[in-house]
Amino acid sequence: MASIEEALAIIKRGVDELLPEEELIEKLKQGRPLRIKAGFDPTAPDLHLGHTVLINKLRQFQDLGHEVLFLIGDFTGKIGDPTGKSATRPPLTDEQIAANAATYKEQVFKILDPDKTEVMFNSDWMGDMSAADMIRLAGQYTVARMLERDDFTKRYRAEQPIAIHEFLYPLVQGYDSVAMKADVELGGTDQKFNLLMGRILQKHYGQPAQAILTMPILEGLDGVQKMSKSLGNYIGVNDSPGEMYTKLLAVPDQLLWRYFELLSLRPLAEVQEYRSAVEGGANPQGYKKVLAEEIITRFHSEEAAKTAHKSAGNQVALGAIPDNVPEVEVSLAGRDDVHIVSLLKEAGLAQNGKAAKDVFARGAVYVDGDQLKHERLFRKGDDVVIQAGKKKIARVKVV
Repeated sequence: MASIEEALAIIKRGVDELLPEEELIEKLKQGRPLRIKAGFDPTAPDLHLGHTVLINKLRQFQDLGHEVLFLIGDFTGKIGDPTGKSATRPPLTDEQIAANAATYKEQVFKILDPDKTEVMFNSDWMGDMSAADMIRLAGQYTVARMLERDDFTKRYRAEQPIAIHEFLYPLVQGYDSVAMKADVELGGTDQKFNLLMGRILQKHYGQPAQAILTMPILEGLDGVQKMSKSLGNYIGVNDSPGEMYTKLLAVPDQLLWRYFELLSLRPLAEVQEYRSAVEGGANPQGYKKVLAEEIITRFHSEEAAKTAHKSAGNQVALGAIPDNVPEVEVSLAGRDDVHIVSLLKEAGLAQNGKAAKDVFARGAVYVDGDQLKHERLFRKGDDVVIQAGKKKIARVKVV
């Protein structure tokens, strides 16, 4: 079993804030499995790797012997939390919540250990609350303190409307911690206000206050904005192996180590070795492939990870392969083989021989997702997906 120091090092990996650290240490010293809470409103049916930053941390707690309370906010999903938004998030219907919750459970157990996970729904306790109970809960906090939440402050100053029910969201999330008797709660950095509310309400109800961990918001493939399906810069948990492979190879170089820290379960010492190698001149693409293999193995299989770069319909490093990749045959016409430059021209992937030489010379030719760095001859029976530049792509069969 890990020592307190070893456990704390694992817990703090990638964490933005741990509050208060001394209280978590005292909880760890008790020697019992802690109750680790994380809540997810089922706002969409599919999770992406940005969501798994929290789930990976939950798995690390499980590996340290603790119990994970995976909360599906089927009640709070009906309120609509505006966290990080400039307006109220639309509430969900019962049907949407049920459908999304079912897919959440299927996806999270690709990371979490089911035997150490308790899936909970906050409608189980919030649904039994009377109007009087809710009013008493609302009486635990003031409007002035509620307006300290950053997004509420901005909207108030901008004279944008704030509905009364939105003030209830942090209170309900905080009360969830009371109902679940959480020892620790995890959330994104944008959830800090709500996580602290849990501490306040637990103290009011005579419970030990939970420690809180805030996790960074993962940037998407554009390297700037947070990963989001609506922004199209995401890697989905349910993406095909080929899609995952190509998207991960397209991660900006400057984000690679952040992705390793937050998405990989490899020891940080090993990641540091990779980083040192790149700083010494190694190609970062090789380590992107290492990360891709780990992620694809987690969500699909080891075999899928090994063959992902050859997956039909995947994406290659310079751009996206359409769902229906055009197919073209190139005849050897009495030749034993055909050089890549000639193949590009004959397959219609380059206008002429000069254009073919140019696209190859600048390293913009990819074969089955891998950059072609050396001259290559193709022979009868070869069947490959070739991309030349950002737009020209085809499945080429040599006959």
